[in-house]
Amino acid sequence: MGTVSQTMGVDLAKHVFSICELDETGRVCQRRDLQRAAFAAWLTQLPAGTVVAMEACSGAHHWARRCLSHGLAPKLMAAQFVKPFRKSQANKNDRNDAEAIATAARQGNMRFVSVKTVEQQARLSWHRVREGYKTEALAIGNRLRGLLAEFGVVVAQRDEALRRALGDASIQASLPAMLGELLDALAGHWRQVHERLAECDARIAAHARADVRSVRAQRILGVGPLTADAVVASVGDGQDFRNGRQLSAWLGLTPVQRSSGGKDRLGSISCRGDSYLRTLLIQGARSSVQRAKAVAVEKATPEQVWIKDLSNRLPLGKVLVAIANKHARQLWAMLARQEDYDPDAWLKHPMVQRPASRKATMMV
Repeated sequence: MGTVSQTMGVDLAKHVFSICELDETGRVCQRRDLQRAAFAAWLTQLPAGTVVAMEACSGAHHWARRCLSHGLAPKLMAAQFVKPFRKSQANKNDRNDAEAIATAARQGNMRFVSVKTVEQQARLSWHRVREGYKTEALAIGNRLRGLLAEFGVVVAQRDEALRRALGDASIQASLPAMLGELLDALAGHWRQVHERLAECDARIAAHARADVRSVRAQRILGVGPLTADAVVASVGDGQDFRNGRQLSAWLGLTPVQRSSGGKDRLGSISCRGDSYLRTLLIQGARSSVQRAKAVAVEKATPEQVWIKDLSNRLPLGKVLVAIANKHARQLWAMLARQEDYDPDAWLKHPMVQRPASRKATMMV
């Protein structure tokens, strides 16, 4: 069989899928719109090795796995990389999007998203549901505080303070009778959401204990079960990144560059990529700073000494980003090389292990 040169660009949707087929020269051969069932049947008729390009959106990993099961070559791309290839930025429709997806997939330097397994998506689902519960619990708690404030009861911004206020008999007696029934129902819902949140934490912790990669990642100070499980479920073995710097850039922890004319101009961090992982790493960096400040100098690890030095020279925000960036690179090295955490790994760096003769020359 000859090499398959057609590229299929698919604009995914819930019911109607728009498809654009490009030949080996990049010209449009055919366009079609298929219903969901017809699209699934159409995939089975494509020659093995056909490139099926899609944007990395909801359901994309499912269809990519379906393509792999039929011997096809799925390619997922971020939407921001597809947008420049749409001919008309003003006229956005499904057919133009499908053509732009197919054109973008043919670029030799395009960056593609790796296809997640069913297990990875299932583990990440627990994280997404947990975030939903956390947001809902915060909203209900604020709603309870707002209702109490309407009747002169001001509660501090802590869950424990709100629980004490809801259980205080004197406060209950000072409120109208019809309000008490409403508060009881709302407080019950608030407690139920917190119970669901605790269940998610327990399940995620169990996932982290069962995976040797997550156990290995937790040996970094500032990386707990939540972060370790999320990293493993999102990054896998880290082979999609050439080095730790690429992982940091994907997480949005590297500065934006506006360099020109040989002058480097670096701005704030890009905040692109996976915002959930970036948030977890920065929150973990906050705990690393607290531990580094609490430990004695003679008992501090090399990383804690580095954190203390940064804290003396830079504002807290920059320190947290620097630590999160360092942890991201360490996590990549541990996942990609299947190594345990080594706090003295920096001693093995070529810049540290200089030849003795060179050291003597430098001293002279």
